[in-house]
Amino acid sequence: MLTILAAGSVFFPGLFLLSKQCLRSIPALRWSEGDAVIVSARLVSSIQAVMASSAGYIIASSCEDILEDQHWLTSSYIMFAVPYFVYDIYAMFMCYWYKLRVKGHEEASAAPQHMRKALVSYLRREFLMVLHHVVMVTACFPVSVFWRQGKGDYFQGVLFMAELSTPWVCLGKILIQYKQQHTLLHKVNGALMLVTFFICRVLLFPYLYYAYGRYASIPFHLVPLSVPWHCNLGAALLMAPQLYWFSLICRGAVRLFTGSSRSQRPGAAKERQDAPPQPANGYSTCASEPELATH
Repeated sequence: MLTILAAGSVFFPGLFLLSKQCLRSIPALRWSEGDAVIVSARLVSSIQAVMASSAGYIIASSCEDILEDQHWLTSSYIMFAVPYFVYDIYAMFMCYWYKLRVKGHEEASAAPQHMRKALVSYLRREFLMVLHHVVMVTACFPVSVFWRQGKGDYFQGVLFMAELSTPWVCLGKILIQYKQQHTLLHKVNGALMLVTFFICRVLLFPYLYYAYGRYASIPFHLVPLSVPWHCNLGAALLMAPQLYWFSLICRGAVRLFTGSSRSQRPGAAKERQDAPPQPANGYSTCASEPELATH
């Protein structure tokens, strides 16, 4: 178990460093440090998402009895993926810091006092995402590995497949970074992100209740009354941020497909240049920004 945890602790940061080094050193690319960091972070997130979704599909498809059947990959992948959430907090901060540097903010200085200001600003701006990652490590990890006692691997596999939406989110943020909002690729990616996020992260939770109700021969509307209260609480706490992020994505999609009046104003470009950097996780809370909120 500790070996798998150690492997994850090496794999995700190592992949990030390798990707960053390649993007900076390959002659045909020669990207700046900031661009390499931001794209590498998105790449690692996408790879983790593909791995998690693949593991989830294997687990869910192998469980005939959705409550009692077990698959070795369930606990193994959880142990492997836990370090990712710790690494990703750091990676998101690095993305945020480099965006500050591009915009010339004082906090982007490498001086310790300015780094502290940048860190405080990052934690304030990314509070929900950082909290999500901390909860995944401190609560979801022990519950999934130890408290379940081997039951419900099917449900855990389905939860893994929530990551299917992440690659589209990451691609959207990269396209925004390179100012490709006007392209057909960005619009197609935005539509795919909206659909996959809704299916994989919003409809996911009603589906879990439906699957258990079918298994236990309980009407769907009575399932919440039939399962332990802590299961309902856990599902509600996990679903709440997904609904919030989905609302931001919907707002971004409306701006993307209908246009933004602000983007037509003469001073719009200057306003966007002076605005604070978008959240490193990409779920923009700024309703007037004419871009699709991503990552």
